[in-house]
Amino acid sequence: MTTPFGRSNMPLHLAGFRAIGWQLGVHSYEWSPPTDVYETDVSFVVRVEVAGLTGSDFQINAEDNFLVISGIRGEPPEKRVYHQMEIRFGEFSTAVELPPGVDVTKADADYADGFLNVVLPKIKPTNVNIKG
Repeated sequence: MTTPFGRSNMPLHLAGFRAIGWQLGVHSYEWSPPTDVYETDVSFVVRVEVAGLTGSDFQINAEDNFLVISGIRGEPPEKRVYHQMEIRFGEFSTAVELPPGVDVTKADADYADGFLNVVLPKIKPTNVNIKG
């Protein structure tokens, strides 16, 4: 699979995912929330739109050069008869390939107004002094 960040060597435990552009599609029993990945001068940002949760409802893992964001949005407790249903419930997951040059150990995440933002700071180049 080729992504905007280069060629991927997808690990076997992610082999059940299918490629959809730069984003990986998930198994049919899970749904994939809308996800954006963009770059600033100092970081890469992964932005996921999932309303109705709290920050503790998400699991964020860096696995084999992929950032995997998952969780469960529970169904309303009362029984409903839907005439139209577009809001998905249950397990969700999205995975994006980590671009080169990010420091995953310094990643930060926040959840507000239905958006989870994961900020992956870029590694700053180190200057090496040359003697002589």
